[in-house]
Amino acid sequence: MTLLVKITLVIALILSIIIPFGSFLLGKKTKGRYKVSLGFNCFLFFGTLLLANILMYGGNAFAAGEAASSATGLGYIAAALVTGLSCIGGGIAVASAASAALGAISEDSTILGKSLIFVGLAEGVCLYGLIISFMILGKL
Repeated sequence: MTLLVKITLVIALILSIIIPFGSFLLGKKTKGRYKVSLGFNCFLFFGTLLLANILMYGGNAFAAGEAASSATGLGYIAAALVTGLSCIGGGIAVASAASAALGAISEDSTILGKSLIFVGLAEGVCLYGLIISFMILGKL
């Protein structure tokens, strides 16, 4: 992939984030602007990723060393999925636990320590995913 194509794809990815965000902030103040902006952002972002894949893998394929590179590539994908999905799950858990903890602390300030334990347990999910990711990367 040439340098010009790489620069074009980076610019397209940046614009796919800036344009919907700008239309959200500067557009009409309606109830549906969030959904329209999010849909437009997803369309541009995933369209750019699809274009990047077409341009990146549009060349000639070589069969030499395919098995080793395939296993290594799948290992990197597995490590990325473990980290990403555990962080998404941990974020959802922290959002629920922290909001409930703040509500409980506002009622009774003596339960601060107990509520912090539950928030810490939710954050532990992310750390477990990161540890598994390092274990997968260690095997590659």
